[in-house]
Amino acid sequence: MPSDALTHVLEFPGGYTRSVGPVIGRFLSELRDGRLVGVRTRDGKVLVPPTEYDPATGEAVTGEFVEVGPAGTVQTWSWVGRPLSGHPLDRPFAWALVRPDGADTALLHALDLGVFEEGAKPPRFLKTGLRVRPKWRAERTGAIGDIECFLPEVTMINAPARVEYRLRAGRAQERFLEGIAEGRILGHRCGVCGQVIVPMKGMCSKDGVPTTEEVELPDTGTVTTFAVNNLPDPRAPEVPFVSAYVLLDGAGMPMLALVAGIPADQVRMGMRVKAAWRPREEWEASMANIKWFEPLDEPDVPFEQIKDHV
Repeated sequence: MPSDALTHVLEFPGGYTRSVGPVIGRFLSELRDGRLVGVRTRDGKVLVPPTEYDPATGEAVTGEFVEVGPAGTVQTWSWVGRPLSGHPLDRPFAWALVRPDGADTALLHALDLGVFEEGAKPPRFLKTGLRVRPKWRAERTGAIGDIECFLPEVTMINAPARVEYRLRAGRAQERFLEGIAEGRILGHRCGVCGQVIVPMKGMCSKDGVPTTEEVELPDTGTVTTFAVNNLPDPRAPEVPFVSAYVLLDGAGMPMLALVAGIPADQVRMGMRVKAAWRPREEWEASMANIKWFEPLDEPDVPFEQIKDHV
C-alpha cells in the first residue's frame, strides 16, 4: 500500500472553541490585564496555572485567587538549538518550568536568552535557579500567549564612565618624561644597593635614600610575569591582550607595559621583548610614546635569572 494512503488530516476550519470555566477563566482574564494569579488549595498551596481540583488530593480548590510573581525561578529547562516553524521564537531558546514568586507549582513557557546562531549550545548562565520575568505582549487577548516569553532578570549593566584627572609630575618624574619625549628611557641608580630604578622616582624604595645618578637604559628587556586581559582597553591593540612586567636590560626592577605582536597565549615568562615606539612626529612627554613591547628573535632568559623579579 502506498505510504500516502496512511496520511490523515484532522482540521477545524473555524477553530476549536471551549468553555474554560471560572477558575481557568479568571487566570486568563488576569493574563489579559498583565497579571499572574494562582488559586489556593485547602492545604494552603498556591497552584499556577490554577486548576479546579488539587492534583495531590483531588479536592476542589478554595476559589481564593492569589496574585503571584511576576518574577519567578527556573525549576528545570530544555534547550532548543534548532527551533521549528511552530515554536514561539525563531532562534534558539529554552522551554522552562518557571515557578512564580508566591506559587508552589510552575508553569511551562518559552525562555528567551538572547540571540544565538542556529544549533548553538545553551549558554552557561542558563541553569536551575535562574531568575526570570515575563515579557508581556502589547495587545493581549486572554491566552497564555499574552506572555510572549520569559526573560532573565537584569543582573549586570555596562554603564559608560570616564574619569579624567591630571597629575603634576615631581622633579624625578618630569625628568623621566623629558627623556621619553626624546626617545630615551632614563632611570636612577641607588647609591646604596646599586640597582637602577625605572621609571625614576627620586628615591630608592628598598633603602629609603634619595637617588640622583641618571642612567640611560636600552628599550629591550625580559618579561618577568604577565596577565592575559579579556576586557577591552583603549590602549590595547585587541582583546585578549597582555599586560606584563618587563625588566629592561640593566634595570633593577621591572616596569609595567603592554605586550603585543604575538598571540596572547604565546606570551611567556623569560620572553625577550623590545619597545614599539610610535612615529617620531607623535612623541610627547608621555609613556604613550611606547605603544607596547614586541617579541625579539632571541632565546628566552632562564627563570633562575629573573626569579627575584617575579
